[in-house]
Amino acid sequence: MIDRRVVEHFDWGLLLITLILAGLGLVALYSAVYAGNDPSLRPLFVKQLIWLGAGMGVMIATFCLGPKEFERWTPGIYTGCMILLVAVLFVGRMVGGSRRWLVLGPFTLQPSELAKIGVILMLARFYARNATTRGLGFRELIKPAAIVLLPFVLIYLQPDLGTGLLIVMIAGIMTLFVKIERRTLTMLVCAGLGLAVAAWLFFLKAYQKQRVLTFLNPDRDPLGAGYHIIQSKIAIGSGMLTGKGFLKGTQNTLSFLPERHTDFILSVLAEEWGFLGTVFLAFMYCTLFVWSLNIAHKSKNTFGTITAVGVTAMLFWEVFINMGMVMGLMPVVGVPLPLVSYGGSSVVTSLMSIGLLMGVSMRRFKK
Repeated sequence: MIDRRVVEHFDWGLLLITLILAGLGLVALYSAVYAGNDPSLRPLFVKQLIWLGAGMGVMIATFCLGPKEFERWTPGIYTGCMILLVAVLFVGRMVGGSRRWLVLGPFTLQPSELAKIGVILMLARFYARNATTRGLGFRELIKPAAIVLLPFVLIYLQPDLGTGLLIVMIAGIMTLFVKIERRTLTMLVCAGLGLAVAAWLFFLKAYQKQRVLTFLNPDRDPLGAGYHIIQSKIAIGSGMLTGKGFLKGTQNTLSFLPERHTDFILSVLAEEWGFLGTVFLAFMYCTLFVWSLNIAHKSKNTFGTITAVGVTAMLFWEVFINMGMVMGLMPVVGVPLPLVSYGGSSVVTSLMSIGLLMGVSMRRFKK
Protein backbone atom coordinates (compact mmCIF):
# COMPACT_ATOMS: atom_id res chain seq x y z
CA MET A 1 0.00 0.00 0.00
CA ILE A 2 1.33 3.46 -0.95
CA ASP A 3 2.04 5.76 1.99
CA ARG A 4 -0.40 8.67 1.81
CA ARG A 5 2.33 11.10 2.87
CA VAL A 6 4.38 10.17 -0.21
CA VAL A 7 1.54 11.23 -2.53
CA GLU A 8 0.93 14.43 -0.54
CA HIS A 9 4.62 15.39 -0.88
CA PHE A 10 4.72 15.07 -4.69
CA ASP A 11 7.24 17.59 -6.00
CA TRP A 12 5.21 19.70 -8.44
CA GLY A 13 7.94 22.34 -8.60
CA LEU A 14 10.55 19.88 -9.88
CA LEU A 15 8.08 18.53 -12.42
CA LEU A 16 7.36 22.06 -13.70
CA ILE A 17 11.07 22.83 -14.09
CA THR A 18 11.54 19.57 -15.99
CA LEU A 19 8.63 20.23 -18.35
CA ILE A 20 9.88 23.77 -19.09
CA LEU A 21 13.36 22.51 -19.98
CA ALA A 22 11.96 19.70 -22.12
CA GLY A 23 9.66 22.20 -23.86
CA LEU A 24 12.57 24.53 -24.64
CA GLY A 25 14.44 21.53 -26.01
CA LEU A 26 11.57 20.60 -28.33
CA VAL A 27 11.32 24.18 -29.65
CA ALA A 28 15.06 24.30 -30.37
CA LEU A 29 15.08 20.80 -31.87
CA TYR A 30 12.15 21.58 -34.17
CA SER A 31 14.05 24.54 -35.54
CA ALA A 32 17.29 22.54 -35.83
CA VAL A 33 15.72 19.78 -37.95
CA TYR A 34 13.03 21.69 -39.91
CA ALA A 35 14.61 25.08 -40.65
CA GLY A 36 17.47 23.66 -42.72
CA ASN A 37 17.48 21.90 -46.08
CA ASP A 38 18.19 18.40 -44.80
CA PRO A 39 14.93 16.37 -44.79
CA SER A 40 16.72 13.35 -43.33
CA LEU A 41 16.83 15.11 -39.95
CA ARG A 42 13.07 15.73 -39.70
CA PRO A 43 12.09 12.27 -38.35
CA LEU A 44 14.34 13.00 -35.36
CA PHE A 45 11.73 15.34 -33.89
CA VAL A 46 9.14 12.56 -33.76
CA LYS A 47 11.73 10.18 -32.32
CA GLN A 48 12.52 12.73 -29.62
CA LEU A 49 8.82 12.91 -28.72
CA ILE A 50 8.76 9.12 -28.40
CA TRP A 51 11.88 9.14 -26.22
CA LEU A 52 10.40 11.87 -24.04
CA GLY A 53 7.28 9.77 -23.56
CA ALA A 54 9.37 6.72 -22.69
CA GLY A 55 11.51 8.84 -20.39
CA MET A 56 8.45 10.16 -18.57
CA GLY A 57 7.35 6.57 -18.01
CA VAL A 58 10.77 5.72 -16.60
CA MET A 59 10.65 8.84 -14.41
CA ILE A 60 7.26 7.85 -12.97
CA ALA A 61 8.40 4.29 -12.30
CA THR A 62 11.56 5.61 -10.65
CA PHE A 63 9.90 7.97 -8.17
CA CYS A 64 7.20 5.39 -7.39
CA LEU A 65 9.86 2.90 -6.30
CA GLY A 66 11.81 5.32 -4.12
CA PRO A 67 15.38 5.34 -2.78
CA LYS A 68 15.08 2.27 -0.53
CA GLU A 69 14.16 0.01 -3.43
CA PHE A 70 16.95 1.44 -5.55
CA GLU A 71 19.45 0.93 -2.74
CA ARG A 72 18.45 -2.74 -2.67
CA TRP A 73 18.70 -3.10 -6.45
CA THR A 74 21.85 -1.04 -6.93
CA PRO A 75 24.33 -3.95 -7.37
CA GLY A 76 22.11 -5.42 -10.10
CA ILE A 77 21.69 -2.06 -11.84
CA TYR A 78 25.44 -1.41 -11.78
CA THR A 79 26.23 -4.91 -13.05
CA GLY A 80 23.67 -4.55 -15.85
CA CYS A 81 25.27 -1.25 -16.93
CA MET A 82 28.72 -2.86 -17.03
CA ILE A 83 27.40 -5.77 -19.12
CA LEU A 84 25.96 -3.28 -21.62
CA LEU A 85 29.29 -1.42 -21.75
CA VAL A 86 31.11 -4.67 -22.51
CA ALA A 87 28.51 -5.65 -25.11
CA VAL A 88 28.81 -2.36 -26.99
CA LEU A 89 32.55 -2.99 -27.51
CA PHE A 90 31.76 -6.19 -29.41
CA VAL A 91 28.37 -5.70 -31.09
CA GLY A 92 27.89 -1.92 -30.93
CA ARG A 93 27.35 0.20 -34.02
CA MET A 94 30.40 2.05 -35.31
CA VAL A 95 29.77 5.74 -36.07
CA GLY A 96 32.54 8.25 -36.77
CA GLY A 97 35.27 5.92 -35.54
CA SER A 98 33.55 5.26 -32.19
CA ARG A 99 31.57 2.23 -31.07
CA ARG A 100 29.12 3.66 -28.53
CA TRP A 101 25.61 2.51 -29.50
CA LEU A 102 23.61 -0.71 -29.31
CA VAL A 103 20.99 -1.02 -32.06
CA LEU A 104 17.47 -1.80 -30.82
CA GLY A 105 15.31 -1.97 -33.95
CA PRO A 106 14.68 1.59 -35.18
CA PHE A 107 16.30 3.05 -32.05
CA THR A 108 19.76 3.03 -30.53
CA LEU A 109 20.91 2.86 -26.91
CA GLN A 110 24.05 4.49 -25.55
CA PRO A 111 25.07 2.42 -22.49
CA SER A 112 27.55 5.04 -21.27
CA GLU A 113 24.60 7.34 -20.46
CA LEU A 114 22.97 4.71 -18.26
CA ALA A 115 26.35 3.93 -16.67
CA LYS A 116 26.34 7.40 -15.08
CA ILE A 117 23.22 6.45 -13.09
CA GLY A 118 24.72 3.08 -12.18
CA VAL A 119 27.88 4.70 -10.81
CA ILE A 120 25.91 7.32 -8.85
CA LEU A 121 23.75 4.66 -7.17
CA MET A 122 26.69 2.36 -6.43
CA LEU A 123 28.76 5.13 -4.87
CA ALA A 124 25.76 6.41 -2.88
CA ARG A 125 25.19 2.91 -1.52
CA PHE A 126 28.83 2.50 -0.51
CA TYR A 127 29.19 5.95 1.03
CA ALA A 128 25.87 5.69 2.89
CA ARG A 129 27.25 2.60 4.64
CA ASN A 130 30.92 3.56 5.07
CA ALA A 131 31.29 7.35 5.34
CA THR A 132 32.61 8.68 8.67
CA THR A 133 32.93 12.08 10.29
CA ARG A 134 36.74 11.90 10.23
CA GLY A 135 36.73 11.53 6.45
CA LEU A 136 37.71 8.76 4.06
CA GLY A 137 41.32 7.60 3.83
CA PHE A 138 43.15 5.71 1.10
CA ARG A 139 41.94 2.33 2.29
CA GLU A 140 38.28 3.38 2.27
CA LEU A 141 38.65 4.86 -1.22
CA ILE A 142 39.91 1.67 -2.88
CA LYS A 143 36.43 0.26 -3.53
CA PRO A 144 34.92 3.56 -4.78
CA ALA A 145 37.93 3.93 -7.08
CA ALA A 146 37.27 0.48 -8.51
CA ILE A 147 33.57 1.30 -8.94
CA VAL A 148 34.54 4.32 -11.08
CA LEU A 149 37.59 2.84 -12.84
CA LEU A 150 35.74 -0.09 -14.45
CA PRO A 151 33.18 1.99 -16.41
CA PHE A 152 35.80 4.66 -17.14
CA VAL A 153 38.06 2.10 -18.87
CA LEU A 154 35.16 0.51 -20.78
CA ILE A 155 33.92 3.91 -21.97
CA TYR A 156 37.45 5.08 -22.84
CA LEU A 157 37.83 2.01 -25.09
CA GLN A 158 34.79 3.01 -27.21
CA PRO A 159 36.44 5.65 -27.34
CA ASP A 160 34.46 8.32 -25.44
CA LEU A 161 36.86 10.20 -23.19
CA GLY A 162 34.35 13.00 -22.51
CA THR A 163 31.76 10.74 -20.86
CA GLY A 164 34.48 8.82 -19.04
CA LEU A 165 35.87 12.00 -17.50
CA LEU A 166 32.33 13.14 -16.70
CA ILE A 167 31.82 10.03 -14.57
CA VAL A 168 35.10 10.75 -12.75
CA MET A 169 33.97 14.34 -12.09
CA ILE A 170 30.60 13.19 -10.73
CA ALA A 171 32.37 10.71 -8.46
CA GLY A 172 34.74 13.46 -7.30
CA ILE A 173 31.86 15.71 -6.18
CA MET A 174 30.16 12.84 -4.35
CA THR A 175 33.40 11.88 -2.61
CA LEU A 176 34.13 15.44 -1.53
CA PHE A 177 30.57 15.68 -0.18
CA VAL A 178 31.02 12.71 2.16
CA LYS A 179 34.45 14.11 3.21
CA ILE A 180 38.03 13.00 2.59
CA GLU A 181 40.97 13.21 5.00
CA ARG A 182 43.00 16.35 4.26
CA ARG A 183 46.25 14.46 3.73
CA THR A 184 44.55 11.98 1.43
CA LEU A 185 42.93 14.78 -0.58
CA THR A 186 46.27 16.56 -1.04
CA MET A 187 47.95 13.40 -2.28
CA LEU A 188 45.06 12.63 -4.63
CA VAL A 189 45.23 16.11 -6.17
CA CYS A 190 48.98 15.71 -6.77
CA ALA A 191 48.44 12.25 -8.23
CA GLY A 192 45.68 13.61 -10.48
CA LEU A 193 47.96 16.30 -11.88
CA GLY A 194 50.61 13.70 -12.56
CA LEU A 195 48.11 11.45 -14.31
CA ALA A 196 46.93 14.38 -16.45
CA VAL A 197 50.49 14.95 -17.69
CA ALA A 198 50.99 11.22 -18.31
CA ALA A 199 47.67 11.01 -20.16
CA TRP A 200 48.68 13.86 -22.47
CA LEU A 201 52.05 12.28 -23.21
CA PHE A 202 51.10 8.61 -23.53
CA PHE A 203 47.34 7.94 -23.65
CA LEU A 204 45.44 10.69 -25.48
CA LYS A 205 44.83 10.00 -29.15
CA ALA A 206 45.87 12.53 -31.78
CA TYR A 207 42.33 13.81 -32.40
CA GLN A 208 41.80 14.28 -28.64
CA LYS A 209 44.95 16.39 -28.38
CA GLN A 210 43.80 18.30 -31.45
CA ARG A 211 40.55 19.22 -29.69
CA VAL A 212 42.44 20.68 -26.76
CA LEU A 213 44.80 22.65 -29.01
CA THR A 214 41.84 23.87 -31.06
CA PHE A 215 40.12 25.03 -27.89
CA LEU A 216 43.19 27.12 -27.07
CA ASN A 217 43.31 28.53 -30.62
CA PRO A 218 40.33 27.71 -32.89
CA ASP A 219 41.81 29.75 -35.77
CA ARG A 220 44.76 27.36 -36.14
CA ASP A 221 42.49 25.05 -38.20
CA PRO A 222 39.33 27.03 -39.13
CA LEU A 223 38.10 24.54 -41.76
CA GLY A 224 38.96 21.44 -39.76
CA ALA A 225 39.03 20.91 -36.01
CA GLY A 226 38.20 24.56 -35.29
CA TYR A 227 35.16 24.69 -37.58
CA HIS A 228 32.61 23.62 -34.93
CA ILE A 229 33.67 26.23 -32.39
CA ILE A 230 33.96 29.06 -34.91
CA GLN A 231 30.51 28.46 -36.42
CA SER A 232 28.98 28.07 -32.96
CA LYS A 233 30.42 31.38 -31.77
CA ILE A 234 29.16 33.10 -34.93
CA ALA A 235 25.65 31.73 -34.28
CA ILE A 236 25.64 32.79 -30.63
CA GLY A 237 27.02 36.26 -31.38
CA SER A 238 24.63 36.92 -34.25
CA GLY A 239 21.64 36.32 -31.95
CA MET A 240 22.52 39.51 -30.04
CA LEU A 241 19.95 40.55 -27.39
CA THR A 242 16.61 39.14 -28.60
CA GLY A 243 17.63 36.82 -31.44
CA LYS A 244 16.66 36.54 -35.10
CA GLY A 245 13.37 34.80 -34.42
CA PHE A 246 12.05 31.24 -34.51
CA LEU A 247 13.24 29.30 -37.62
CA LYS A 248 15.18 32.36 -38.82
CA GLY A 249 18.73 31.63 -37.64
CA THR A 250 20.99 31.77 -40.70
CA GLN A 251 23.76 29.54 -39.31
CA ASN A 252 21.08 26.93 -38.70
CA THR A 253 19.00 27.28 -41.88
CA LEU A 254 22.07 27.36 -44.14
CA SER A 255 23.52 24.29 -42.37
CA PHE A 256 26.74 26.04 -41.39
CA LEU A 257 26.33 24.81 -37.82
CA PRO A 258 27.46 21.18 -37.37
CA GLU A 259 25.69 18.80 -34.95
CA ARG A 260 23.06 21.45 -34.44
CA HIS A 261 20.45 19.01 -33.14
CA THR A 262 22.73 17.37 -30.55
CA ASP A 263 25.86 18.86 -28.98
CA PHE A 264 25.41 22.37 -30.47
CA ILE A 265 21.68 22.83 -29.98
CA LEU A 266 22.36 25.71 -27.59
CA SER A 267 23.84 27.62 -30.54
CA VAL A 268 20.54 27.24 -32.41
CA LEU A 269 18.60 28.54 -29.41
CA ALA A 270 21.02 31.43 -28.86
CA GLU A 271 20.87 32.53 -32.51
CA GLU A 272 17.06 32.51 -32.63
CA TRP A 273 16.22 33.73 -29.11
CA GLY A 274 19.30 35.80 -28.38
CA PHE A 275 20.98 36.61 -25.10
CA LEU A 276 17.66 36.82 -23.26
CA GLY A 277 16.60 33.36 -24.36
CA THR A 278 19.97 31.90 -23.37
CA VAL A 279 19.83 33.60 -19.96
CA PHE A 280 16.33 32.20 -19.40
CA LEU A 281 17.59 28.67 -20.18
CA ALA A 282 20.56 29.15 -17.84
CA PHE A 283 18.19 30.46 -15.14
CA MET A 284 16.01 27.34 -15.43
CA TYR A 285 19.08 25.12 -15.07
CA CYS A 286 20.26 27.08 -12.03
CA THR A 287 16.78 26.71 -10.54
CA LEU A 288 17.01 22.96 -11.14
CA PHE A 289 20.40 22.76 -9.39
CA VAL A 290 19.27 24.76 -6.35
CA TRP A 291 16.03 22.77 -6.14
CA SER A 292 17.97 19.49 -6.31
CA LEU A 293 20.44 20.53 -3.60
CA ASN A 294 17.50 21.55 -1.43
CA ILE A 295 16.08 18.05 -1.86
CA ALA A 296 19.41 16.58 -0.74
CA HIS A 297 19.50 18.93 2.26
CA LYS A 298 15.99 18.03 3.44
CA SER A 299 16.26 14.27 3.02
CA LYS A 300 16.57 12.20 6.20
CA ASN A 301 17.76 9.14 4.28
CA THR A 302 21.55 9.06 3.85
CA PHE A 303 21.43 7.05 0.62
CA GLY A 304 18.82 9.45 -0.75
CA THR A 305 20.88 12.50 0.19
CA ILE A 306 24.05 11.23 -1.48
CA THR A 307 22.10 10.08 -4.54
CA ALA A 308 20.56 13.55 -4.89
CA VAL A 309 24.03 15.12 -4.66
CA GLY A 310 25.30 12.72 -7.35
CA VAL A 311 22.39 13.46 -9.69
CA THR A 312 22.86 17.22 -9.17
CA ALA A 313 26.57 16.85 -9.94
CA MET A 314 25.78 14.91 -13.12
CA LEU A 315 23.30 17.50 -14.40
CA PHE A 316 25.55 20.41 -13.40
CA TRP A 317 28.66 19.06 -15.15
CA GLU A 318 26.68 18.21 -18.30
CA VAL A 319 25.28 21.75 -18.52
CA PHE A 320 28.60 23.38 -17.58
CA ILE A 321 30.62 21.39 -20.12
CA ASN A 322 28.10 21.71 -22.96
CA MET A 323 27.61 25.46 -22.51
CA GLY A 324 31.34 26.01 -22.17
CA MET A 325 31.95 23.91 -25.28
CA VAL A 326 29.54 25.76 -27.59
CA MET A 327 30.87 29.14 -26.42
CA GLY A 328 34.47 28.12 -27.07
CA LEU A 329 35.39 28.13 -23.39
CA MET A 330 36.05 24.37 -23.25
CA PRO A 331 37.27 21.71 -25.72
CA VAL A 332 34.64 20.06 -27.91
CA VAL A 333 33.51 16.77 -26.35
CA GLY A 334 30.36 14.73 -26.90
CA VAL A 335 28.37 15.87 -23.86
CA PRO A 336 24.69 16.68 -24.62
CA LEU A 337 22.64 19.41 -22.96
CA PRO A 338 20.26 17.62 -20.52
CA LEU A 339 16.60 17.51 -21.65
CA VAL A 340 17.39 19.84 -24.57
CA SER A 341 19.75 18.03 -26.96
CA TYR A 342 18.42 15.30 -29.23
CA GLY A 343 19.24 11.80 -28.04
CA GLY A 344 17.12 9.01 -26.64
CA SER A 345 19.64 7.66 -24.14
CA SER A 346 20.40 11.15 -22.85
CA VAL A 347 16.72 12.04 -22.46
CA VAL A 348 15.82 8.80 -20.68
CA THR A 349 18.85 9.07 -18.38
CA SER A 350 18.06 12.70 -17.53
CA LEU A 351 14.41 11.91 -16.77
CA MET A 352 15.40 8.87 -14.73
CA SER A 353 17.70 11.10 -12.69
CA ILE A 354 14.81 13.53 -12.18
CA GLY A 355 12.75 10.54 -11.03
CA LEU A 356 15.42 9.70 -8.48
CA LEU A 357 15.28 13.27 -7.18
CA MET A 358 11.49 13.15 -6.98
CA GLY A 359 11.63 9.83 -5.14
CA VAL A 360 13.97 11.34 -2.54
CA SER A 361 11.88 14.52 -2.28
CA MET A 362 8.60 12.66 -1.83
CA ARG A 363 10.10 10.53 0.96
CA ARG A 364 12.23 13.21 2.63
CA PHE A 365 10.47 12.56 5.96
CA LYS A 366 11.62 8.89 5.98
CA LYS A 367 14.95 7.63 7.27
